Amino acid sequence: MQHLYEGHSAAAHRFRYALLAFDLATILYVIVTSFLPSHTIIERIDFVVGLLILVDFLARLYVERNMRLLFRPATWADLIAMASFLAPIAGEGFGFLRILRTLRLLHSYQLLVRLRKDLFYFRSNEEVILALINMMVFLFVTTGLIYALQFNVNPDIRNYADALYFTVTTLTTTGFGDITLTGTTGRLLSVGVMIVGVTLFLRLAQVLFRPTKVREECETCGLQLHDADAVHCKHCGTTIHIDTEGVY
Repeated sequence: MQHLYEGHSAAAHRFRYALLAFDLATILYVIVTSFLPSHTIIERIDFVVGLLILVDFLARLYVERNMRLLFRPATWADLIAMASFLAPIAGEGFGFLRILRTLRLLHSYQLLVRLRKDLFYFRSNEEVILALINMMVFLFVTTGLIYALQFNVNPDIRNYADALYFTVTTLTTTGFGDITLTGTTGRLLSVGVMIVGVTLFLRLAQVLFRPTKVREECETCGLQLHDADAVHCKHCGTTIHIDTEGVY
């Protein structure tokens, strides 16, 4: 079991891809079911998803054999998501927290190495892709949090689309004002979205518009990121050979 979670074999990489696909499918399921009325079939699917998350959590706990796992934010997000799916009274509202584990998986060393090897586009645009993923995760987590906290108390928030609409208008400072969050908790959440959101957008703009770096490890000092037209390593001065497709 350990070689699947921490190994570098082809089977381990396929297993991590499968975990990533399961996480993304879970997130999509949470979004879709927010538009549907409560039904016995949905509750049964919730229970199955919760059991799968529980099995994955117990497997990771067995593999790591370290109780510090319980103090990680991603672990608590998993536990809350698990309880949300397993307890019908809670509904699947907090299942969106599963995306935090997806982010951790995407940033894991093993998966990043495999993505660089398998996908040329990812290898060429890794920094931009990861910045976009970070922004999308923040957008989704914020939308999910607004939906989970406001669904039963705010008539303007009826599904994920409403929560997403409020989040985007707040992040972009458009502020139409047709949807507002109720209560002190809602106002504090709005403030947090505005403050953190502006910071994330500035970070994304920097990544998109500044000159991109090329990943090519220097044989002498190990520096991996260089300017696209670099001839020498900026750290140690060693001549480097960056493969390019030329200029057309």
